Amino acid sequence: MLLPALVALPVSACLLLLASVGSGCGPGRGYGKRRHPKKLTPLALKQFIPNVAEKTLGASGKYEGKITRSSDRFKDLTPNYNPDIIFKDEENTNADRLMTQRCKDKLNSLAISVMNQWPGVKLRVTEGWDEDGHHSEESLHYEGRAVDITTSDRDKSKYGMLSRLAVEAGFDWVYYESKAHIHCSVKAENSVAAKSGGCFPGSSSVILADGGTKPMKELQVGDRVLAADRRGNLVPSDFLMFMDRDRHITREFYVLETDEPRRKLTLTPAHLVFVANDNGTDTGDARAVFASNVTPGQRLLIMGDDRPEQRLTPATVKRVYVEQREGSYAPVTSHGTILVDRVLASCYAVVEDHALAHWAFAPVRLGRAFTSLVGMVKELGGAHQGDGVHWYPDLLYHIGSWLLDSSSFHPLS
Repeated sequence: MLLPALVALPVSACLLLLASVGSGCGPGRGYGKRRHPKKLTPLALKQFIPNVAEKTLGASGKYEGKITRSSDRFKDLTPNYNPDIIFKDEENTNADRLMTQRCKDKLNSLAISVMNQWPGVKLRVTEGWDEDGHHSEESLHYEGRAVDITTSDRDKSKYGMLSRLAVEAGFDWVYYESKAHIHCSVKAENSVAAKSGGCFPGSSSVILADGGTKPMKELQVGDRVLAADRRGNLVPSDFLMFMDRDRHITREFYVLETDEPRRKLTLTPAHLVFVANDNGTDTGDARAVFASNVTPGQRLLIMGDDRPEQRLTPATVKRVYVEQREGSYAPVTSHGTILVDRVLASCYAVVEDHALAHWAFAPVRLGRAFTSLVGMVKELGGAHQGDGVHWYPDLLYHIGSWLLDSSSFHPLS
């Protein structure tokens, strides 16, 4: 059932999807970190974490080649217009704002930590993507995977703690390089270790089809939860499985808080959430974007406080922040959407294409429909699913990895 489906997808999209969506919630560094210690220890000058060379597997990985404005890979760099980050931009080309999505996610998380640590102080980027050859040979700056940072007040006494905050924010390699700046870098987007998926904390609440609620961590196969169809109508949907589950981990989540009606959606940065367009509330018109790309002023689709049969309505995001929560759960429903804390979210992550990810899980939906039809009680991964990645996304991951390893396809080329 799976192989014909693979043939139907475009080869490049298929390989990317299989090698990423199957990796579930983790254990990517940064999206699955331990709880911050009560007292953070600043790094010493010239110290780097982890204590290995930058371009090794245990850190940010090998150099993959310089990106220029004329190369195909240039489209994979994304601009960072976070107003809480100051970009030096000596070249006046906005090059320092260009970076990979992973680097952007970590930098935005660090910006929040800096403001929390030192009120009134912002994160400052002195070097980002380099197109002019100002760095050493095979520098990760040439791939948009590295940044040099300081604080906005340029107080050198803060740089040791800034280095530690960068480690906590999830950068794959942090080097307190000099008294003038800290160097941080991340793994390549196509690196398996970078593919931390999308999850919700165990305390998040889901709405059952009968109008009741249940904590995310208590969902079981056979439960019917509220989801949404393409027109924004609330519909009952079968809970099929947890793509990944870890009951005990404490990790960093983004919190998207809306204005009235007030809602808080808590999820990992690479998880997809629906942002409403100006022309309506249909989910078919809404865009599925990474949680880390949601900004104040955008609108999420939410459920009101009245009867569960009502349609979704848009609510404006008033702030975005980061906090630590326990548990990590990646639910999959038959509709591919789910109401979490009364906000509509996708069940998918990592690949910014909700429809494609939903297509890849068609065999799971067909299997569920078949077992229901014949009256079988066949577990697809929920009621007694242990911690870890479910067998189906794990299968997708291994197939995708094998295809990537055995072909000449390069995800960023």
